[in-house]
Amino acid sequence: MRTLKLHFSEDALPTIDTFLKRAKEARVFRRVQAVRDVVQGQRLQTVSETLHFTYSALRKWVHRFATEGTRGLVDRPRSGRPPKITCALEQHLNRLVDHDPLEQGALSSQWNCRELATVLAQQTGVQLGRESVRGVLKKRR
Repeated sequence: MRTLKLHFSEDALPTIDTFLKRAKEARVFRRVQAVRDVVQGQRLQTVSETLHFTYSALRKWVHRFATEGTRGLVDRPRSGRPPKITCALEQHLNRLVDHDPLEQGALSSQWNCRELATVLAQQTGVQLGRESVRGVLKKRR
């Protein structure tokens, strides 16, 4: 494997420290910590063994930081089916919960996830499962 020869700017460490304070996801936080150790002068092999990263993964993240800055340390979008629950659909569901179920066409006088999914499908045409509805409601708290 070729030697990774990178030179970091003088403001690299303060930039990483700031980004580290703002990192919300655990895997991004760990990634930034590892890159920070390398920028401070530790060897890739040592950091990868200490923080339990594979050498190749750490090398990739250090290279991305050197070329793209902190933007290179966050997860990139992945392929796959787009989520069914859009922001607009989530807002519609939250408004629906605030209304009387009987007025909205539900069969019972109290909402449950299955009834919400049924009424939502009638009103918007989007079929959601009760667990998807429950997930939206859980975020609402």
